[in-house]
Amino acid sequence: MDKQPDCVMSMPNKIKRILVLDDEPDVTELLEYKLAQEGYLVEVLNDPLEFITKARGFEPDLMILDIMMPELNGLQLCRIARADPTMKEIPIIFLTAKGEAEDRVKGLETGADDYISKPFNTKELLLRVGNILGRSQREPSSKSQPRVEIAGVVIDEELHQLTVDGAEVSLTATEFRLLKLLMERKGRVQSREHLLVNVWHYDTDIETRTVDTHVRRVREKLGPYAHLIETVRGVGYRAVDI
Repeated sequence: MDKQPDCVMSMPNKIKRILVLDDEPDVTELLEYKLAQEGYLVEVLNDPLEFITKARGFEPDLMILDIMMPELNGLQLCRIARADPTMKEIPIIFLTAKGEAEDRVKGLETGADDYISKPFNTKELLLRVGNILGRSQREPSSKSQPRVEIAGVVIDEELHQLTVDGAEVSLTATEFRLLKLLMERKGRVQSREHLLVNVWHYDTDIETRTVDTHVRRVREKLGPYAHLIETVRGVGYRAVDI
């Protein structure tokens, strides 16, 4: 009998579903093969116009979207997903032929959780997929607080909810983890590198601008409490009493 892939054995209750969208069939064929080898259930698309119907029907745990596509690009599809209650919390990885920092930042600002530039290394992509999907499998820290409140900002892990002055505010899964960690460790400086390890679970040298982009997005959503997150110049960030 063939040995089952490790990731299936570690997630016996639910095989993780991944939706891949790229207008290049060679890319989707490669990713479908590599991801299936790792034990994931994979659906691929080459037509961005089919994305919404497929995503709602397939209910993926993760989506990999190409940015540069005709008719509807990955950035537009990400905005649609983030505005859809059924998809707003599904992690998104962007594939992009654009390697410039500004393009990567734009992708993160749109609501993506990660990006990888083409031509990509399949081992690196699989590592990032595993890191993102593995977050929900990790046991919460014993020091983690289910509910943290600073002034009018309340973050509740059990409800997976942020409220600002009583009004619910939508966060992506990455934004939620980032804000919760900062609020739990109020007053303590968190370096960008530390945040990458504890929020993104990367122990490799990833561009720290990723952190800055997500912090900016969280501040915008905090509205009048944006200054709850304080920049420590040259080091990182900390949450403060306001």
